[in-house]
Amino acid sequence: MRLILSFAALFLSVILLQLSSGGVGPLDALTGLEQGFTKGQIGILGSSHFLGFFIGCWWAPRVMGSVGHSRAFAVFTAMGAIGMLGHTLLIDPTAWAVMRVASGLCVAGCYTVVEAWLQAKASNANRGRTMAVYRVVDISASLGAQMMIGALASVETYLAYNLLTLFCCASLLPLALTKASPPITKAAPRLRPLLALSRSPLAVFAVMVSGLTSAAYRMVGPIYGTELNLNASQIGLFLAGYVLGGAISQYPAGWLADKFDRRWVVIGISIASLISCTLSFFALGVTQVIIASCLFGFITVPIYSVATAHAHDFASTDERVELSAALLFYYAIGAIASPIVAALLIETFGTGSFFIFIAIAHLLLAAIGGLRLLLGDTALSKTPYIYAPRTSFMLGRLTKVLRDPGSSSKP
Repeated sequence: MRLILSFAALFLSVILLQLSSGGVGPLDALTGLEQGFTKGQIGILGSSHFLGFFIGCWWAPRVMGSVGHSRAFAVFTAMGAIGMLGHTLLIDPTAWAVMRVASGLCVAGCYTVVEAWLQAKASNANRGRTMAVYRVVDISASLGAQMMIGALASVETYLAYNLLTLFCCASLLPLALTKASPPITKAAPRLRPLLALSRSPLAVFAVMVSGLTSAAYRMVGPIYGTELNLNASQIGLFLAGYVLGGAISQYPAGWLADKFDRRWVVIGISIASLISCTLSFFALGVTQVIIASCLFGFITVPIYSVATAHAHDFASTDERVELSAALLFYYAIGAIASPIVAALLIETFGTGSFFIFIAIAHLLLAAIGGLRLLLGDTALSKTPYIYAPRTSFMLGRLTKVLRDPGSSSKP
Protein backbone atom coordinates (compact mmCIF):
# COMPACT_ATOMS: atom_id res chain seq x y z
CA MET A 1 0.00 0.00 0.00
CA ARG A 2 2.87 2.39 0.80
CA LEU A 3 4.31 1.65 -2.65
CA ILE A 4 0.99 2.42 -4.35
CA LEU A 5 0.58 5.65 -2.37
CA SER A 6 4.11 6.80 -3.16
CA PHE A 7 3.40 6.55 -6.89
CA ALA A 8 -0.28 7.50 -6.67
CA ALA A 9 0.07 10.66 -8.77
CA LEU A 10 1.90 8.84 -11.55
CA PHE A 11 -0.54 5.93 -11.61
CA LEU A 12 -3.58 8.23 -11.62
CA SER A 13 -2.10 10.15 -14.55
CA VAL A 14 -1.57 6.83 -16.40
CA ILE A 15 -5.20 5.83 -15.80
CA LEU A 16 -6.59 9.12 -17.12
CA LEU A 17 -4.19 9.15 -20.07
CA GLN A 18 -5.08 5.58 -21.02
CA LEU A 19 -8.82 6.30 -20.80
CA SER A 20 -8.25 9.15 -23.24
CA SER A 21 -5.75 7.67 -25.71
CA GLY A 22 -7.22 4.17 -25.60
CA GLY A 23 -10.59 5.39 -26.83
CA VAL A 24 -9.54 7.69 -29.67
CA GLY A 25 -8.46 4.96 -32.12
CA PRO A 26 -11.71 2.94 -32.08
CA LEU A 27 -13.75 6.15 -32.01
CA ASP A 28 -11.90 7.43 -35.08
CA ALA A 29 -12.63 4.20 -36.94
CA LEU A 30 -16.34 4.14 -36.09
CA THR A 31 -16.82 7.86 -36.70
CA GLY A 32 -14.80 7.74 -39.91
CA LEU A 33 -17.01 4.97 -41.30
CA GLU A 34 -20.10 7.02 -40.46
CA GLN A 35 -18.59 10.05 -42.21
CA GLY A 36 -17.83 8.09 -45.38
CA PHE A 37 -14.07 7.60 -44.97
CA THR A 38 -12.69 4.66 -46.95
CA LYS A 39 -11.17 1.74 -45.04
CA GLY A 40 -7.78 2.69 -46.43
CA GLN A 41 -8.12 6.20 -45.03
CA ILE A 42 -9.03 4.80 -41.61
CA GLY A 43 -5.97 2.55 -41.80
CA ILE A 44 -3.84 5.63 -42.44
CA LEU A 45 -5.19 7.14 -39.20
CA GLY A 46 -3.88 4.14 -37.25
CA SER A 47 -0.52 4.28 -39.02
CA SER A 48 -0.30 8.01 -38.31
CA HIS A 49 -0.79 7.35 -34.60
CA PHE A 50 2.21 5.01 -34.50
CA LEU A 51 4.29 7.40 -36.59
CA GLY A 52 3.66 10.05 -33.94
CA PHE A 53 4.35 7.47 -31.26
CA PHE A 54 7.78 6.68 -32.67
CA ILE A 55 8.68 10.36 -33.08
CA GLY A 56 7.56 10.95 -29.50
CA CYS A 57 9.70 8.11 -28.15
CA TRP A 58 12.75 9.65 -29.76
CA TRP A 59 11.94 13.31 -28.96
CA ALA A 60 10.47 13.08 -25.44
CA PRO A 61 13.73 12.42 -23.53
CA ARG A 62 15.23 15.52 -25.13
CA VAL A 63 12.22 17.63 -24.14
CA MET A 64 12.52 16.35 -20.56
CA GLY A 65 16.17 17.31 -20.55
CA SER A 66 15.32 20.84 -21.70
CA VAL A 67 12.29 21.74 -19.57
CA GLY A 68 11.95 19.01 -16.92
CA HIS A 69 9.51 16.19 -16.34
CA SER A 70 6.36 18.08 -15.33
CA ARG A 71 6.60 20.65 -18.12
CA ALA A 72 7.35 17.95 -20.69
CA PHE A 73 4.25 16.05 -19.55
CA ALA A 74 2.21 19.24 -19.96
CA VAL A 75 3.60 19.80 -23.47
CA PHE A 76 2.67 16.33 -24.67
CA THR A 77 -0.71 16.37 -22.96
CA ALA A 78 -1.49 19.65 -24.72
CA MET A 79 -0.58 18.05 -28.06
CA GLY A 80 -2.97 15.19 -27.36
CA ALA A 81 -5.79 17.52 -26.34
CA ILE A 82 -5.32 19.68 -29.44
CA GLY A 83 -5.35 16.59 -31.64
CA MET A 84 -8.59 15.29 -30.13
CA LEU A 85 -10.41 18.62 -30.17
CA GLY A 86 -9.31 19.20 -33.76
CA HIS A 87 -11.39 16.21 -34.84
CA THR A 88 -14.56 18.18 -34.19
CA LEU A 89 -13.44 21.27 -36.13
CA LEU A 90 -12.54 19.67 -39.46
CA ILE A 91 -13.89 16.30 -40.56
CA ASP A 92 -11.34 15.32 -43.18
CA PRO A 93 -9.19 12.14 -43.29
CA THR A 94 -5.97 14.00 -44.11
CA ALA A 95 -6.49 16.48 -41.29
CA TRP A 96 -7.37 13.69 -38.89
CA ALA A 97 -4.18 11.83 -39.85
CA VAL A 98 -2.14 14.88 -38.82
CA MET A 99 -4.11 15.06 -35.57
CA ARG A 100 -3.43 11.39 -34.89
CA VAL A 101 0.30 12.07 -35.20
CA ALA A 102 -0.23 14.54 -32.34
CA SER A 103 -2.09 11.87 -30.36
CA GLY A 104 0.78 9.42 -30.87
CA LEU A 105 3.25 12.06 -29.72
CA CYS A 106 1.13 12.58 -26.61
CA VAL A 107 1.09 8.90 -25.69
CA ALA A 108 4.81 8.34 -26.22
CA GLY A 109 5.80 11.59 -24.53
CA CYS A 110 3.63 11.14 -21.45
CA TYR A 111 4.65 7.51 -20.95
CA THR A 112 8.29 8.51 -21.32
CA VAL A 113 7.89 11.01 -18.48
CA VAL A 114 6.01 8.55 -16.25
CA GLU A 115 8.48 5.70 -16.82
CA ALA A 116 11.51 7.94 -16.35
CA TRP A 117 9.99 9.12 -13.05
CA LEU A 118 9.28 5.54 -11.95
CA GLN A 119 12.77 4.43 -12.90
CA ALA A 120 14.39 7.21 -10.90
CA LYS A 121 12.25 6.80 -7.78
CA ALA A 122 12.03 2.99 -7.62
CA SER A 123 14.72 1.21 -5.64
CA ASN A 124 16.25 -2.16 -6.44
CA ALA A 125 14.27 -3.60 -3.53
CA ASN A 126 10.84 -2.56 -4.88
CA ARG A 127 11.46 -2.26 -8.61
CA GLY A 128 9.75 -5.56 -9.41
CA ARG A 129 6.66 -4.70 -7.36
CA THR A 130 6.58 -1.26 -8.96
CA MET A 131 6.52 -2.85 -12.40
CA ALA A 132 3.76 -5.25 -11.31
CA VAL A 133 1.51 -2.45 -10.01
CA TYR A 134 2.27 -0.34 -13.07
CA ARG A 135 1.28 -3.26 -15.31
CA VAL A 136 -2.03 -3.76 -13.46
CA VAL A 137 -2.85 -0.05 -13.57
CA ASP A 138 -2.07 0.27 -17.28
CA ILE A 139 -3.97 -2.86 -18.35
CA SER A 140 -7.00 -2.03 -16.17
CA ALA A 141 -7.23 1.45 -17.64
CA SER A 142 -6.85 0.04 -21.15
CA LEU A 143 -9.75 -2.33 -20.50
CA GLY A 144 -11.83 0.59 -19.23
CA ALA A 145 -11.05 2.57 -22.38
CA GLN A 146 -12.29 -0.25 -24.62
CA MET A 147 -15.45 -0.65 -22.57
CA MET A 148 -16.22 3.07 -23.00
CA ILE A 149 -16.40 2.76 -26.78
CA GLY A 150 -20.07 1.82 -26.83
CA ALA A 151 -20.99 4.85 -24.73
CA LEU A 152 -18.80 7.20 -26.77
CA ALA A 153 -20.19 6.01 -30.10
CA SER A 154 -23.77 6.51 -28.91
CA VAL A 155 -23.41 10.25 -28.33
CA GLU A 156 -22.74 13.18 -30.65
CA THR A 157 -19.29 13.24 -32.25
CA TYR A 158 -18.53 16.63 -30.71
CA LEU A 159 -19.40 15.38 -27.22
CA ALA A 160 -17.47 12.10 -27.60
CA TYR A 161 -14.19 13.78 -28.53
CA ASN A 162 -14.69 16.40 -25.83
CA LEU A 163 -15.05 13.67 -23.21
CA LEU A 164 -11.77 12.11 -24.33
CA THR A 165 -10.14 15.54 -24.24
CA LEU A 166 -11.36 16.03 -20.67
CA PHE A 167 -9.65 12.80 -19.62
CA CYS A 168 -6.47 13.90 -21.39
CA CYS A 169 -6.45 17.30 -19.67
CA ALA A 170 -7.30 15.73 -16.31
CA SER A 171 -4.17 13.55 -16.53
CA LEU A 172 -2.21 16.79 -15.99
CA LEU A 173 -3.63 17.38 -12.52
CA PRO A 174 -1.98 14.58 -10.48
CA LEU A 175 1.53 15.42 -11.68
CA ALA A 176 0.93 19.17 -11.46
CA LEU A 177 -0.32 18.93 -7.86
CA THR A 178 2.08 16.32 -6.50
CA LYS A 179 4.52 17.55 -3.87
CA ALA A 180 7.09 14.93 -4.86
CA SER A 181 10.13 16.45 -6.49
CA PRO A 182 10.82 15.33 -10.09
CA PRO A 183 13.93 13.22 -10.66
CA ILE A 184 17.12 14.38 -12.31
CA THR A 185 16.91 13.82 -16.05
CA LYS A 186 19.37 11.29 -17.43
CA ALA A 187 20.71 11.31 -20.96
CA ALA A 188 18.40 9.68 -23.49
CA PRO A 189 19.48 6.26 -24.78
CA ARG A 190 21.04 6.24 -28.22
CA LEU A 191 18.95 4.65 -30.93
CA ARG A 192 21.06 1.78 -32.34
CA PRO A 193 18.84 -0.45 -34.51
CA LEU A 194 21.82 -2.53 -35.65
CA LEU A 195 22.53 -3.49 -32.04
CA ALA A 196 19.28 -5.48 -31.82
CA LEU A 197 19.81 -7.01 -35.24
CA SER A 198 23.31 -8.17 -34.31
CA ARG A 199 22.18 -9.62 -30.98
CA SER A 200 19.09 -11.52 -32.15
CA PRO A 201 17.57 -11.37 -35.65
CA LEU A 202 14.75 -13.60 -34.36
CA ALA A 203 13.83 -11.09 -31.65
CA VAL A 204 13.86 -8.25 -34.19
CA PHE A 205 11.45 -10.05 -36.51
CA ALA A 206 9.30 -11.16 -33.56
CA VAL A 207 8.80 -7.62 -32.23
CA MET A 208 7.97 -6.43 -35.76
CA VAL A 209 5.31 -9.14 -36.00
CA SER A 210 4.09 -8.12 -32.55
CA GLY A 211 3.74 -4.52 -33.76
CA LEU A 212 2.02 -5.67 -36.92
CA THR A 213 -0.46 -7.83 -34.98
CA SER A 214 -1.22 -5.42 -32.14
CA ALA A 215 -1.59 -2.30 -34.29
CA ALA A 216 -3.76 -4.03 -36.87
CA TYR A 217 -6.05 -5.48 -34.21
CA ARG A 218 -6.43 -2.28 -32.19
CA MET A 219 -6.68 0.20 -35.05
CA VAL A 220 -8.46 -1.83 -37.74
CA GLY A 221 -10.39 -4.13 -35.40
CA PRO A 222 -13.39 -1.74 -35.35
CA ILE A 223 -13.60 -1.99 -39.16
CA TYR A 224 -13.54 -5.77 -38.90
CA GLY A 225 -16.24 -5.68 -36.22
CA THR A 226 -18.41 -3.35 -38.30
CA GLU A 227 -18.12 -5.70 -41.27
CA LEU A 228 -19.44 -8.47 -39.00
CA ASN A 229 -22.40 -6.25 -38.05
CA LEU A 230 -21.29 -5.77 -34.45
CA ASN A 231 -22.62 -2.66 -32.73
CA ALA A 232 -20.35 -0.19 -30.92
CA SER A 233 -20.72 -1.86 -27.49
CA GLN A 234 -19.94 -5.26 -28.98
CA ILE A 235 -16.89 -3.85 -30.75
CA GLY A 236 -15.76 -2.50 -27.38
CA LEU A 237 -16.08 -5.99 -25.89
CA PHE A 238 -14.26 -7.43 -28.91
CA LEU A 239 -11.28 -5.12 -28.31
CA ALA A 240 -11.43 -5.51 -24.52
CA GLY A 241 -11.29 -9.30 -24.96
CA TYR A 242 -8.00 -8.92 -26.79
CA VAL A 243 -6.53 -6.80 -23.97
CA LEU A 244 -7.85 -9.10 -21.23
CA GLY A 245 -6.55 -12.23 -22.95
CA GLY A 246 -3.11 -10.65 -23.31
CA ALA A 247 -3.05 -9.69 -19.63
CA ILE A 248 -4.00 -13.18 -18.44
CA SER A 249 -1.35 -14.88 -20.58
CA GLN A 250 1.65 -13.03 -19.15
CA TYR A 251 2.25 -15.48 -16.31
CA PRO A 252 2.03 -18.73 -18.30
CA ALA A 253 4.06 -17.18 -21.13
CA GLY A 254 6.71 -16.09 -18.64
CA TRP A 255 6.83 -19.55 -17.09
CA LEU A 256 7.35 -21.15 -20.50
CA ALA A 257 9.95 -18.56 -21.54
CA ASP A 258 11.96 -19.11 -18.35
CA LYS A 259 11.73 -22.91 -18.39
CA PHE A 260 12.27 -23.76 -22.08
CA ASP A 261 14.37 -22.58 -25.01
CA ARG A 262 12.87 -19.23 -25.96
CA ARG A 263 13.24 -19.95 -29.66
CA TRP A 264 10.88 -22.91 -29.21
CA VAL A 265 8.51 -20.68 -27.23
CA VAL A 266 8.42 -18.13 -30.07
CA ILE A 267 7.80 -20.91 -32.59
CA GLY A 268 5.08 -22.41 -30.38
CA ILE A 269 3.33 -19.06 -29.96
CA SER A 270 3.51 -18.46 -33.72
CA ILE A 271 1.95 -21.85 -34.49
CA ALA A 272 -0.73 -21.28 -31.85
CA SER A 273 -1.37 -17.88 -33.46
CA LEU A 274 -2.05 -19.62 -36.77
CA ILE A 275 -4.65 -21.77 -35.03
CA SER A 276 -6.14 -18.70 -33.34
CA CYS A 277 -6.35 -16.85 -36.68
CA THR A 278 -8.15 -19.85 -38.18
CA LEU A 279 -10.68 -19.95 -35.32
CA SER A 280 -11.22 -16.18 -35.62
CA PHE A 281 -11.66 -16.52 -39.38
CA PHE A 282 -14.55 -18.96 -38.89
CA ALA A 283 -16.05 -17.32 -35.78
CA LEU A 284 -19.76 -16.54 -36.18
CA GLY A 285 -22.00 -14.59 -33.87
CA VAL A 286 -21.13 -12.10 -31.15
CA THR A 287 -20.20 -14.66 -28.49
CA GLN A 288 -17.86 -16.62 -30.73
CA VAL A 289 -16.17 -13.47 -32.03
CA ILE A 290 -15.51 -12.16 -28.50
CA ILE A 291 -14.22 -15.53 -27.26
CA ALA A 292 -11.97 -15.76 -30.33
CA SER A 293 -10.70 -12.25 -29.54
CA CYS A 294 -9.78 -13.28 -25.97
CA LEU A 295 -7.96 -16.34 -27.28
CA PHE A 296 -6.15 -14.29 -29.93
CA GLY A 297 -4.94 -11.77 -27.33
CA PHE A 298 -3.95 -14.59 -24.94
CA ILE A 299 -1.71 -16.14 -27.60
CA THR A 300 -0.25 -13.17 -29.47
CA VAL A 301 0.29 -10.40 -26.88
CA PRO A 302 3.20 -12.12 -25.01
CA ILE A 303 5.32 -12.34 -28.18
CA TYR A 304 6.91 -8.95 -27.55
CA SER A 305 7.96 -9.80 -23.99
CA VAL A 306 9.30 -13.24 -24.97
CA ALA A 307 11.24 -11.70 -27.86
CA THR A 308 12.77 -8.96 -25.72
CA ALA A 309 13.79 -11.51 -23.08
CA HIS A 310 15.44 -13.60 -25.80
CA ALA A 311 17.32 -10.58 -27.17
CA HIS A 312 18.59 -9.64 -23.71
CA ASP A 313 19.97 -13.16 -23.30
CA PHE A 314 22.62 -12.14 -25.87
CA ALA A 315 23.33 -8.68 -24.44
CA SER A 316 25.74 -7.44 -21.82
CA THR A 317 24.57 -5.34 -18.88
CA ASP A 318 25.67 -2.02 -20.38
CA GLU A 319 23.73 -2.71 -23.60
CA ARG A 320 20.30 -3.30 -22.05
CA VAL A 321 18.88 0.22 -22.24
CA GLU A 322 19.88 0.80 -25.87
CA LEU A 323 18.77 -2.71 -26.83
CA SER A 324 15.30 -2.05 -25.38
CA ALA A 325 15.09 1.18 -27.38
CA ALA A 326 16.20 -0.58 -30.57
CA LEU A 327 13.57 -3.31 -30.15
CA LEU A 328 10.86 -0.70 -29.65
CA PHE A 329 12.07 0.94 -32.87
CA TYR A 330 11.44 -2.28 -34.80
CA TYR A 331 8.08 -2.71 -33.08
CA ALA A 332 7.13 0.78 -34.31
CA ILE A 333 8.06 -0.15 -37.89
CA GLY A 334 5.59 -3.04 -37.83
CA ALA A 335 2.95 -0.93 -36.09
CA ILE A 336 3.23 1.95 -38.57
CA ALA A 337 2.87 -0.29 -41.61
CA SER A 338 0.18 -2.73 -40.52
CA PRO A 339 -3.01 -0.63 -40.06
CA ILE A 340 -2.98 0.74 -43.61
CA VAL A 341 -2.11 -2.68 -45.08
CA ALA A 342 -4.80 -4.48 -43.05
CA ALA A 343 -7.45 -1.86 -43.89
CA LEU A 344 -6.69 -2.01 -47.62
CA LEU A 345 -6.85 -5.80 -47.56
CA ILE A 346 -10.29 -5.73 -45.93
CA GLU A 347 -11.45 -3.11 -48.44
CA THR A 348 -10.16 -5.14 -51.41
CA PHE A 349 -10.60 -8.78 -50.41
CA GLY A 350 -13.09 -8.76 -47.52
CA THR A 351 -12.94 -9.42 -43.80
CA GLY A 352 -11.24 -12.82 -44.12
CA SER A 353 -8.07 -11.21 -45.42
CA PHE A 354 -7.58 -9.52 -42.02
CA PHE A 355 -6.64 -12.75 -40.26
CA ILE A 356 -4.93 -14.21 -43.32
CA PHE A 357 -2.57 -11.21 -43.26
CA ILE A 358 -1.76 -11.78 -39.57
CA ALA A 359 -1.43 -15.55 -40.06
CA ILE A 360 1.12 -15.13 -42.86
CA ALA A 361 3.24 -12.90 -40.59
CA HIS A 362 3.22 -15.53 -37.83
CA LEU A 363 3.98 -18.30 -40.31
CA LEU A 364 7.09 -16.40 -41.41
CA LEU A 365 8.03 -15.86 -37.76
CA ALA A 366 7.79 -19.61 -37.06
CA ALA A 367 9.97 -20.29 -40.11
CA ILE A 368 12.63 -17.80 -38.97
CA GLY A 369 12.51 -19.33 -35.48
CA GLY A 370 13.19 -22.75 -37.00
CA LEU A 371 16.10 -21.32 -38.98
CA ARG A 372 17.65 -19.82 -35.85
CA LEU A 373 17.34 -23.20 -34.14
CA LEU A 374 19.29 -24.80 -36.98
CA LEU A 375 22.01 -22.13 -36.69
CA GLY A 376 22.37 -22.93 -32.98
CA ASP A 377 22.42 -19.52 -31.23
CA THR A 378 24.19 -19.55 -27.85
CA ALA A 379 23.15 -17.01 -25.26
CA LEU A 380 25.46 -15.34 -22.76
CA SER A 381 23.01 -16.17 -19.95
CA LYS A 382 19.26 -16.52 -19.52
CA THR A 383 17.63 -13.34 -18.24
CA PRO A 384 14.29 -13.32 -16.37
CA TYR A 385 11.10 -12.93 -18.38
CA ILE A 386 9.60 -9.48 -17.80
CA TYR A 387 6.30 -8.10 -19.04
CA ALA A 388 7.48 -5.31 -21.35
CA PRO A 389 4.87 -2.70 -22.29
CA ARG A 390 5.51 -1.03 -25.66
CA THR A 391 5.40 2.48 -24.28
CA SER A 392 8.69 4.39 -24.38
CA PHE A 393 12.44 4.15 -24.85
CA MET A 394 12.83 4.82 -21.12
CA LEU A 395 11.33 1.48 -20.15
CA GLY A 396 14.74 -0.10 -20.73
CA ARG A 397 16.09 1.82 -17.76
CA LEU A 398 13.19 0.68 -15.57
CA THR A 399 13.73 -3.01 -16.40
CA LYS A 400 17.53 -3.04 -16.68
CA VAL A 401 18.16 -4.12 -13.08
CA LEU A 402 15.43 -6.77 -13.25
CA ARG A 403 17.12 -8.36 -16.27
CA ASP A 404 20.57 -8.51 -14.77
CA PRO A 405 21.50 -12.04 -13.62
CA GLY A 406 21.24 -12.40 -9.86
CA SER A 407 18.73 -9.59 -9.39
CA SER A 408 16.69 -10.13 -6.25
CA SER A 409 13.73 -8.06 -7.33
CA LYS A 410 11.23 -9.90 -9.51
CA PRO A 411 8.07 -8.53 -11.15
